[in-house]
Amino acid sequence: MTARARTRGVALIGTAVTASLLIASCSSSSSGTSSTAGASVNPACTAYSKYMGHSGKTVTMFASILSPESDSLQKSWAEFSSCTGITIKYEGSNDFESQLGVRVSGGNAPDLAVIPQPGLLAKMVSTGKVAKPPQGVVDNVTNDWNAAWKTYGTVNGTFYAAPMSSNAKSLVWYSPKEFAAAGYTVPTTWNDLMALSAKIAAAGKNGKPWCGGIASGTATGWPATDWLEEVMLRMYGGDVYDQWIANTLKFNDPKVKAAMDTVAGWMKNPAWVNGGFGGVQSIATTTFQDAGQPILKQQCWMLQQASFYEAQFPAGTKVAPDGDVFAFYLPSMGQFGDPVEGGGEFVTAFSNRPEVQAVQTYLSSGEWATSRVKVAPGWVSANNKVDPTAYTDPVDKLSYAQLTDPKATFRFDASDAMPSAVGAGAEWKQMTAWFAENKDTQAVLDAIQAAWPSS
Repeated sequence: MTARARTRGVALIGTAVTASLLIASCSSSSSGTSSTAGASVNPACTAYSKYMGHSGKTVTMFASILSPESDSLQKSWAEFSSCTGITIKYEGSNDFESQLGVRVSGGNAPDLAVIPQPGLLAKMVSTGKVAKPPQGVVDNVTNDWNAAWKTYGTVNGTFYAAPMSSNAKSLVWYSPKEFAAAGYTVPTTWNDLMALSAKIAAAGKNGKPWCGGIASGTATGWPATDWLEEVMLRMYGGDVYDQWIANTLKFNDPKVKAAMDTVAGWMKNPAWVNGGFGGVQSIATTTFQDAGQPILKQQCWMLQQASFYEAQFPAGTKVAPDGDVFAFYLPSMGQFGDPVEGGGEFVTAFSNRPEVQAVQTYLSSGEWATSRVKVAPGWVSANNKVDPTAYTDPVDKLSYAQLTDPKATFRFDASDAMPSAVGAGAEWKQMTAWFAENKDTQAVLDAIQAAWPSS
């Protein structure tokens, strides 16, 4: 998930933001000037003049982004909300993927939804309830993002949803301090990574080589899809990966089976997992938010997870090349350069009210992206209007470098790009059963392929 937030998100229920919680203070009227004669106006509010004229209005937003990540999300638009007078009422849910469809079909759609899967976006568009974005959004995405990102927010040739975030998924979290103490070095090839895993397991002390967790409410299973995608991209390259997404390479093809076998030798190896939680089956019941915490307790050594995982470590954790935790690139297998898998989220509107369009346009801008970067370690945007120097967090810098590397083979999260019945449905369910029940690999792949829509 891009998210599989997919972001795929985080663990607690998000709270609503009201104007009284916002950090800036200024008065605004429909003209964007002070509504009280003689009152001082916050100079920062001049940056929001084009969004003025909607004071007292409320815009609802629904997403899978939960606390602590949602805390920084709400801070990112605080000044905008205070200056414009628009209250953004935010709600996050671990059941977002299923609940969004229920709300839309029941006539209770949010004004805006942050959708982490292009497949889910296509499903929502098919309901006829998605509103096309205003020209300001179209212009921002056309001018400020790589053209590929616009295609991810496009369904049947029509653009609907602006990218909101970008995340680098090809990372391995570890403890530099513990690596140094043990004399381990960061592996730079896939074979080196597997050899290090075997070496740690053979040492028989200070935990297992790997920890993992795929539980995430109704999105349970999504981290396991990322492990398969990383291997597919490394074993076969971008062209075959694209064929897989398009279903010209079937999910139960021998190539996919070989990739699953590779994942099994890595993340279903009982000698290698699941440090701090139990055996292989415990991966299915461990939340993705908790999965990496044993790294801090020397119960496991590594976690394969995206850049946004940084937000899950406790306050005070030193995230740095010499710190308590950091991340390194999940190595390639050599034959296809340095593949990078990424994800993202897309702001989708179910209303075209003026205040909704104002918020929608702001969230597609470089100004908002820069604001989010400044308050959200672990959050990255591929919006080219963001000054790279705004990234002060070392993992964000690492992610930005990966996502913008012209030599890298970049591909979007496959399960997010597939039809939602497959990527966010059967694949999540079957990958969970693969871990929880040790379901036969071929049976898992056959079941996922059977879920592919006939048209």
